[in-house]
Amino acid sequence: MNWLYLAIAIIAEVIATSALKATAGFSRLLPSLLVVAGYGTAFYFLSLTLRSIPLGIAYALWSGVGIVLVSMVGWLLYRQSLDLPAMVGIALIISGVLVINLFSKTAVH
Repeated sequence: MNWLYLAIAIIAEVIATSALKATAGFSRLLPSLLVVAGYGTAFYFLSLTLRSIPLGIAYALWSGVGIVLVSMVGWLLYRQSLDLPAMVGIALIISGVLVINLFSKTAVH
């Protein structure tokens, strides 16, 4: 169940972060409400994961997967392109998430 909570936290954070641009500096109400609700949801579910997943592992996965997904949203929704160094960096982040999940004894499965 804790991995489901972590997935919900990641998705909520990606939605909130992706909506930040649409807030226009928090001058638009609906996107601003989405950001606040998204971050609230993200932190609540992240806190639930910490019952059994170590803090460092949960945060590494939350932030790493979030970076990759937000980059994809930026590319798809806002037409923000990524250059080669950015794509290599994102590939390294994905590699790090895989190493943690597949090989770390610290991550609780």
